[in-house]
Amino acid sequence: MTDTHYLISDLHIGGDEQLEQVDFLEELLAFLRELEERDEDAELIINGDAFGLWEFTEVDGPAKFDALLERYPELFEQLRATGETMPITLIPGNHDYELAAYDEYVDRLAEYNVTLEQAVTITRSVGDHVVHVEHGMQRDPGNRIPDFGNPYANPPGYFVNRQITSRAGRLSGRGRYNWLKDIQAVTPMTQIPDWMISNYFYREMSPLLRYASVPFLLLFNLATLYLGVFLLDWTGVWSLPMTLVQDVLALFGPVGDLVNLVLAANLVVIGLLTLISVPLYVFARDVRKTLRRFGLVRPADDQDPAEKYVDGAREVFAEDPDVAVFVYGHTHRPSLTEVGERVVLNTGTWLKRLRRVDPVLGVVPAVFYSSYRLNYFRLSPADDGGVLVEYEVLDKPDPREETLLERLVTRAPAREERIPSRTVVSPGHGDEVDAVEAGEPTAED
Repeated sequence: MTDTHYLISDLHIGGDEQLEQVDFLEELLAFLRELEERDEDAELIINGDAFGLWEFTEVDGPAKFDALLERYPELFEQLRATGETMPITLIPGNHDYELAAYDEYVDRLAEYNVTLEQAVTITRSVGDHVVHVEHGMQRDPGNRIPDFGNPYANPPGYFVNRQITSRAGRLSGRGRYNWLKDIQAVTPMTQIPDWMISNYFYREMSPLLRYASVPFLLLFNLATLYLGVFLLDWTGVWSLPMTLVQDVLALFGPVGDLVNLVLAANLVVIGLLTLISVPLYVFARDVRKTLRRFGLVRPADDQDPAEKYVDGAREVFAEDPDVAVFVYGHTHRPSLTEVGERVVLNTGTWLKRLRRVDPVLGVVPAVFYSSYRLNYFRLSPADDGGVLVEYEVLDKPDPREETLLERLVTRAPAREERIPSRTVVSPGHGDEVDAVEAGEPTAED
């Protein structure tokens, strides 16, 4: 067995209609060709969700593999070519869990020089140390497979995916913009409602209605302050603030009159919202209690999504001191987290990434900025006997799909923390993890 391992995950290749599109296919083929041409004793590990089998709703079982072959023949031929010079190992994730449920997939993938290990976790050696690899769905209550290997043991996430993600793929082409297909890139899933509202407002709403409402929405926060000034004047407590506001607006002539009109209209809206907010609150509270009784809504969990994986890594490190690196995917957030003398790696995703940015003014919907991080980790023996962790990001320009209005109402996303491009892990030497130099940004935001 080799001591050098390349790791990627969460490609999500395949699905109904618009989900069939793979934005990074050329980059993936180029990466596989590069591995094919490298003269080194190494292994490529795809640790889950290589394929979007959950997203196929018109075919079942191993027939989904035929659909993949039909749609991506060039990819499978390149896997065959790369696998002739470098072993390729695949483990199931939740979206391609069926790989673990049907033995036929083992033989079919072997035809293309891909070794399918139908296991939740695998281990690999790097020198004298061990690398623990898993997809991570078993640590996620919504996607944990209750009876691994049983084709009918699907978690709640499977049914949500069938009803939402797959349908989004079928409907995406009907919109003004082909955006629904990107629903897989929204993490965590609790942000999906906000993401849909955002896309409706900035893309699907009638332009006339959108731009007619923008002044009111942008000035809504200012209108709440104006309400306070108005109440002070109306009650006779203090008239000076209202006088100053009217004098300032008068300086701008017709524009000031228009702003005054918008503020007055917003006052009416705020008054109406205040009147209906009490009965709406009572109704929403009762609905929440009912949904909780049926187990459809859970109390809010303030825990960092990565924390449960770090806790799981600590358990693995305690059980087996030889494990120096814990690797998982699933959350689509590439990261390198130091745990004492060891590290926890998240292999991220090659899907489009969406970062939520709140507006700087008003009550317009949040904007979701899109980007790519086509990343991989390379683990090999370090000179000091430890594990060398190398992090690389393949070049792919961000899609820059944001509209002019989206860019006007938000600031560009803040620069993210960087993952070290070279990290040396030497457990047992009494030293902390040694990060050599800065690399690409992480997605732990």
